[in-house]
Amino acid sequence: MYCPYCRHSESRVIDSRTGDDGAAIRRRRSCPACGRRFTTQETVILTVAKRSGVTEPFNRDKIVRGVRRACQGRPVTEDQLAMLAQQVEDAIRSRGCGEIPSHEIGLAILGPLRELDEVAYLRFASVYRGFESAADFEDEIAALRAERLATWRPEDEQFLTGQAEAGRVPVGTVSPSTVSPSTASASTVPVGTGPAGPGDATARHGQHAPAN
Repeated sequence: MYCPYCRHSESRVIDSRTGDDGAAIRRRRSCPACGRRFTTQETVILTVAKRSGVTEPFNRDKIVRGVRRACQGRPVTEDQLAMLAQQVEDAIRSRGCGEIPSHEIGLAILGPLRELDEVAYLRFASVYRGFESAADFEDEIAALRAERLATWRPEDEQFLTGQAEAGRVPVGTVSPSTVSPSTASASTVPVGTGPAGPGDATARHGQHAPAN
C-alpha cells in the first residue's frame, strides 16, 4: 500500500477494526518514510455475472442510475435513491456469495422500490419483467392491491376517516379497495361532527351546521 502523502511503497499497520457490520476492515497505517498516518478499508470484491457470461465488479451507482430513470417525475430524492441502493447492496452481500447473477440484482431492487414509490415500481417492473400489454400492468396492480388489503387494519380505516373529517384526504379514500370516485359516499363522514369547515361533510353539501 503506497503512502498517499509521499508515495512510499511500504506502510505499517498500527490498528485494525471491523466496519459495516463485519463486511469491511479498516486499518490505520503509518508510513515509515514521512511518519504520517492514513486509513485504508478492505472489502470483499462482489462481482456480477451477466447473461453473456462476462463478469464485472458490483457498482452501486448503476443501481441508482437505473432506479432514477424509473423515478423520473416522482417525489423521490437523491438521498432516498442512495438509501435504496445501500439496501440492495446489503441484501446481496448478506447472502455470502462473491458472485451474483445480474437478474438477482433486479429482484433485490423490486422490494425496496415498491415500498418507496409504487408508480416507479411499476415502471421498473414493466421493463425488468418485460410487460407486453396493459393486462400485465393490470395484473401487477391487482397484486399490489391484494397485498395492501392483506395488511389492512381496522385502525387504518379509523385514521383515514379522521383525516377525511379534517379535510386532509378525500372522503372516498377510507379503504385500500377504493378504486374509483363512485365508491365514495358523503355518508362516510358523520354529518355535523365538529365545526363547519372546508373538510366538513355538511359544508360540502352546501348545508350549514345548526346554530348553538
